[in-house]
Amino acid sequence: MRYLTLLASLMCMALSVGAAKADRRVAFVVGNGSYKNVAQLPNPPIDAKAMASTLRNVGFEVIEGSNLTRDQMTEKLLDFGRKAQGSDVAVFYYAGHGIAVSGSNYLLPVDADIKSEMDVKLGAAINIDLTLEQTMGDAKVKLVFLDACRDNPFAAKIKSNSATRSVNVQSGLAEMKSGEGTLIAFATGPGQTALDGQEGNNSPFTRALIDNITKPGVEIQQAMTSVRAQVNEETRKGQLPWGHTNLIGAVYLNPSQTTQVANAAPTASGVVPAAVGSSDGVELEYWRSVKESNKPEELNAYLSAYPNGQFKALALARLAAIKTGPSTATRNLNGGVDPATFTDDATQLTEDQIGLDKGQRRDVQRRLTGLGFDTKVTGAFSDETRTVLKRWQAARGYPSTGYLNKFQHKALLSEVVAGPATASDTSQKPARRAASAPQSAPAPQHRSNPGDAAGAAFVGGVVGGMMGGMFRR
Repeated sequence: MRYLTLLASLMCMALSVGAAKADRRVAFVVGNGSYKNVAQLPNPPIDAKAMASTLRNVGFEVIEGSNLTRDQMTEKLLDFGRKAQGSDVAVFYYAGHGIAVSGSNYLLPVDADIKSEMDVKLGAAINIDLTLEQTMGDAKVKLVFLDACRDNPFAAKIKSNSATRSVNVQSGLAEMKSGEGTLIAFATGPGQTALDGQEGNNSPFTRALIDNITKPGVEIQQAMTSVRAQVNEETRKGQLPWGHTNLIGAVYLNPSQTTQVANAAPTASGVVPAAVGSSDGVELEYWRSVKESNKPEELNAYLSAYPNGQFKALALARLAAIKTGPSTATRNLNGGVDPATFTDDATQLTEDQIGLDKGQRRDVQRRLTGLGFDTKVTGAFSDETRTVLKRWQAARGYPSTGYLNKFQHKALLSEVVAGPATASDTSQKPARRAASAPQSAPAPQHRSNPGDAAGAAFVGGVVGGMMGGMFRR
């Protein structure tokens, strides 16, 4: 017991390394509605004002604007780019008209007057990809929220003035892929249009963002799952937000006391911001050191140190596998997953292509329950099972549709389950609540401060020595 006490103390030391000051957070928030050459949008300026206030309340420096011309937007973006350089968290929020031309997305200033594809490409509109790269490229965490998926107001003009008539002008925005440390969220799916909401109020997407992304102790990807659910319900399934993420750590815009970095200095708002829950990094390294172990005492040591840890379910499943022996139904959750699993949407068609029979559907339901996503084992994918599949997909970072494709099905079969997949019936009680579902392990983010690295290395060496001594005993 004394070893565990000392180990806990050393971990607390590790958490305090490099946490002497608050993370630097910068946001660009713009809402354009008073367009001069196309139909006006009443709500984007209201959306932007509400979002700016929300972000300021959790410690962001906000570069804010409403109804900006091309020159004014450029000026705001230059300011944002300077302040976001090297920041811990950078947020880009835009509400207003956005268009997709030839697969690229553009934001429209209020003075935009676009007659052809040439006008777009020569600067009448603002290229989103280039803008994000130039303004947020150096930020450690990049969060992009685009409430800009309205109908393209210049589509007819661009098509009619195209020399070849083959220019690709679509409704809504085109799909975008996020780089490392980035989350991109659209108000709705690629090529679809989003609702502006009741005049004088927030749009459904922005309202859901404001309601969820700064909830105390809620990680941003969990918050986005709630955003999707809220918009889907509010619009009666008429709009489903879509996104892409390559975040490599747990991101909290408003950490609770348990997720705050030790000794971090409060901001002017009185909130201690933390881009990444630092305790997650220590726990992750501990888990990595024992996750492949065949020694129950090592896995039990992890459970003693983290009785409610994020890998608790995996540790218990590993212990069960050691006790019962190897099983063809027991796999390693952290095994190789095809990159397409994180990008390819699943639909009823892709699920039909797998050709799951009733027994295989029961196996899917048993595995979901064994992973902590409780559902009845019936062999039929009811609305309840679809909802559970969405939760499992969201927890893993896969496109959350409630349907399976061959990549997701393969990934599910590769995950550790709590013991062999055996026959069960609908009266069987689930072993765990869904809230305890294991999360896929995020890689911790590292700061570039050499003093931090040296301190972490020193504490890590001491912790490693202590752990080795414990296990040898």
